[in-house]
Order: sequence, then C-alpha cells, then structure tokens
Amino acid sequence: DRRGRAPGAAVRTSRASRRGADGDSGYAGELRVPGPSPQSVGIAAPDKGRVSVVLNFLDAERFIDEAVESVYAQSFPAWELLLVDDGSTDGSTAIARGYAARDPERVRYLEFPGHENRGASAARNLGIAEARGEFVAFLDADDVWLEDRLKQSVALLQRHQDADMAYGETEYWYSWAGEAAPHADRVQPHWFAADRVVRPPELLIGHLMHTASLPSVSAITLRREAALASGGFLESFPGMHDDQAFLARFCLARGVYVAHECWDRYRQHPGSLSALSAQRGEDARARSLYLAWLREFLDAEEMRETRVWDALRYAERVSAYQGAGRRMKLMRWVLRARTRLRMALRPSGTLASR
Repeated sequence: DRRGRAPGAAVRTSRASRRGADGDSGYAGELRVPGPSPQSVGIAAPDKGRVSVVLNFLDAERFIDEAVESVYAQSFPAWELLLVDDGSTDGSTAIARGYAARDPERVRYLEFPGHENRGASAARNLGIAEARGEFVAFLDADDVWLEDRLKQSVALLQRHQDADMAYGETEYWYSWAGEAAPHADRVQPHWFAADRVVRPPELLIGHLMHTASLPSVSAITLRREAALASGGFLESFPGMHDDQAFLARFCLARGVYVAHECWDRYRQHPGSLSALSAQRGEDARARSLYLAWLREFLDAEEMRETRVWDALRYAERVSAYQGAGRRMKLMRWVLRARTRLRMALRPSGTLASR
C-alpha cells in the first residue's frame, strides 16, 4: 500500500510573469517559478521522453488515492508525479505526503508557502515550473486515467513534431457511484474528424462555433517547453473557465493532435467544481466572463479582422437564442450561416483569414 502519512517538504515559489508566444499582449499567465530547492537545483534541461504528471488537489481525500493509483497503473513507465497541494485542510495532504515519502524517486509533494490556497491555475503552474519531463500531463484529483493514457499521447507527440499538445476523448463517468449513478457512462465526442493535427486557430474557432467539444484537462498532454512559452494558466482569470482561457491562448498559435480514442474518466459527482457551479446557477455568468476576457485578449492581439473574431461574435450572440423551440433553432442556424459566410469572405493568405 503506497498510502501513508509521512511529511513532505514545501517548495518555495516566487511570482514571475511570462509573455505568451502569441504576442506582447500583457495577458500572459503568472507561472510560479520555484526558487532553489532540493528538488529543482541543477535541473538544466528536461528529461527526454519523460512525462511530468501534474496532479493538483484541494480537499480531495475521498478520491485522490484512486487518481494516483491510475498513474501507477500506466503502461508507460517513464513518468514522475507532482502532487500539488492547493491548501488542503482534510486528509489529502497526509495522503500525498505519504506517496512522496515512500517513492521519492518518482513522486514529489509540492505546496505554496504557508500552505496557502491560490487556486487550480496557480497549482498547475507550480507543477509546470517544477516539472523535469519533456512532456506535461494533467490529472484532476477526482478523475482517473486508463492504462494506455500516457503511452498513446507521448507516442503521438513524438510522431507529430508539428503538434505541441495531444488529447483524446473523455468518458463522463457516472458508474463509479454504483447503483446510485443517475446516468449511464458516455464518451464525449469531438464533433469533428479526429486522428490528425489540427492547425491553429481551427480548434479555437470550433470551440467558439460549438462545432468542436472542449477537452477535459485530464485528457491533455503537452510539451513542457510549449506550456512555458504560452504563459501557462492565467492565475488572475476569475471563474470556472480558467482552463478554457489556457486552451484559447494555446490553440490560437499551436498545432494540436486530436485522437479518436478515450484515455481518461471524468468523474461526475455533486461536489465537483462544475457541478457546484451548475447548482448555483453560475454557468452563464462564468461563460460571459470568459468571452469578455477573450474579446479583450483578441483585441490586444489586433485580431478584430479575423475569422477568430467572427467566431467570438457568434459565441457572444448565440446565447440570446438558447432553447429547444423551432424559432430558437432557426435563429441559431441563421446566425451560424451568416458567420460562416463572413469567414468565407475573408481574404485568403493574410492575417484576416486566420
């Protein structure tokens, strides 16, 4: 049994603002860059072929063991596990420290000074900054991976050097609850032809036009170098869609391999952040905040006369036509058709055609 209660060392951090690869916009994420520590001293270059698994958690004692064990069950052996504690007050801190104490060659426990809670984006950025691997993969503490998750995603990134990220389909996992499960498990489709490198900025356009589903964070593997260059996760971004903000900036400038395979299980339970947001009726406001941020970001990048801007305008307007009625469906269809026509009229081979 790898679970235990041994203590672990804290990682000292300092703020460092990094500009993204997409331009000098000032919207770059605030990666926490570690100061000298026993774990990071002398690390000059990433370990070729190795994956740094960033598992951030906050009060996750109910599920964290299962998440960690799914990493140990991987068919791909070249991994390290970074357990990033975002200020937990339950037993998950002791559980994570126990894993690190018993397997120090592969598992490290990280936390902020004073056991501070700084949010999921900051925790993921700390993991990226401390990572030693060539690749970084994320795993939420209440999710699990299937055994070939790392093997498949690393192979794709090694085969396709023009892709900086790879992800597959995700299973929405209800059956973990047994007879109490409210729904059957289902795999979320991509809604477009997969098993290929999607060139920028097509994924972002697809997300905004509702023709491409968003990946689960637990499905993503990326090159650590690309994660650093893109600025990481936006720690100052408010609300639920911090992962979408990260994906928007990343997909705007970088190729992504999208696989037609399921590699992870996204646990559905009433205590998750997304479930709590839905229960409180906060989804629409969170979406609105994300789109407002994206408008500012694209405006700062001077992208008003582009297909991405057209897609953003569609996403902003389509919310007024929600509903299952015939009139609402017609209005959505008309809006989508007008947007596609506007995109098609953009001059090809220029900035405006992006």
